[in-house]
Order: sequence, then structure tokens, then C-alpha cells
Amino acid sequence: FRSFDADTGEIVASILTGNDVDDAGRVSELLEQVEGEIASVTADGAYDGEPTYQATANRQPERPPTVIIPPRSTAVPGTQADAPPSQRDRHIDLIREKGRMAWQKATDYGRRSLAETGIGRYKAAIGPRLRARTLPGQQGEVALAVEALNRMIRTAKPVSVRAA
Repeated sequence: FRSFDADTGEIVASILTGNDVDDAGRVSELLEQVEGEIASVTADGAYDGEPTYQATANRQPERPPTVIIPPRSTAVPGTQADAPPSQRDRHIDLIREKGRMAWQKATDYGRRSLAETGIGRYKAAIGPRLRARTLPGQQGEVALAVEALNRMIRTAKPVSVRAA
């Protein structure tokens, strides 16, 4: 899985894992690859849960990034009555009060589509499949592909315009 910089369109971190690995459990490894300060982390609902929030806070404890992950529909706020509400609890409360679409607008969750566009760009330029047969070979293949795609983006970033 990959981490994108929504502003530049570049892939800033990537990890290739086997099918037996939980992606959400590898968030801290992705965050370690990112240089500089992280303003926010946006992901889909598969990353909802305390481990993702904790890994993000641990990466940058003095100024934790904003985490924008839609809570599962069955999510309930934490049970610590004396503690201030966590980011996740605030997301759950906002969705209950205003609805999921209002939450998406309030948190700017729509910027996640920029990462989805980046994944589409990767698949179109590099291809949807890996050619190497071993995991180490595939990891090298992905690293080279990421570097090549980032060079292309830095050289001539495409500008997309919606035609009316």
C-alpha cells in the first residue's frame, strides 16, 4: 500500500506486504518513511481503530496530525469519562449528529480522492500487476516504479480539468 502527498501527487511512502498481513497494522512503518511534519492522515474505513490513531500520534507526539478516517457504522465512542474526547470520538459524534455526508464535508474527506487518482495513475503508467515472482523482487520492483512515477510527476504534473 502507498501513502500520497495530496498536494504534490507524489508517493511519499510505500510498503509491499504478503496477503497474510493486515495493512492497518503497518501504518507506523509507512509514517516512518515520511520526511518532515505530517499535517493529516486520511484513509478509508479499513484503517479505523485505535492502532492507526496511536501510530499517528506516536509518529509526531508534540503536534499529532489530524486523522481523518470514517468510523465503522457500528463504532461507539471510548469509555473514558474523565478524558477529553479523542479525534475518533469526535468523528463518531459528528456523524451521529449531522450524518456521514456532513462529516465528509467538515473533515475534507473528499481529498482522499486525490490519493485514489494517484493509484489510478500508478496502475495506468506502471501497470496493475507485478512481474517479479518473489516478495523481495516485488518490493524492489515497487520501489523502482514509485521513483519513476515520482520523477514523472516532478517533471510534468498533469493538470486535470473537468469538461462541462
